[in-house]
Amino acid sequence: MRRSAAAVIVVISGALALAVSAAMAASAPPPSAQVRSPEQVYATTCGYCHGHNVGPVLRGRGLAAPAIVSIARHGRGAMPAFRPTEISNAELEALARWIQASPADAKEHGQ
Repeated sequence: MRRSAAAVIVVISGALALAVSAAMAASAPPPSAQVRSPEQVYATTCGYCHGHNVGPVLRGRGLAAPAIVSIARHGRGAMPAFRPTEISNAELEALARWIQASPADAKEHGQ
């Protein structure tokens, strides 16, 4: 009886270690991931809604970078929150500075 209880503990401990490893791997981008440029992030993530009559136009408004980071990370209204696995902290900081400094794009339209 003692031997089977020890075996169960070993199995549970192994399963717990695997679950923790999987959770940690899912919460961070792989080390080999390339940091995308702000233009790439905007084009593939933000520009789908912003500038195409879904969300408000962002470029050319001089929005404060810290506000952009906060809203992108935590969401607001219909705007979803983006996890660090979707947009890394470095990408988000660069994106926010880029949006803050960007001129308006005449091709964009929105709310």
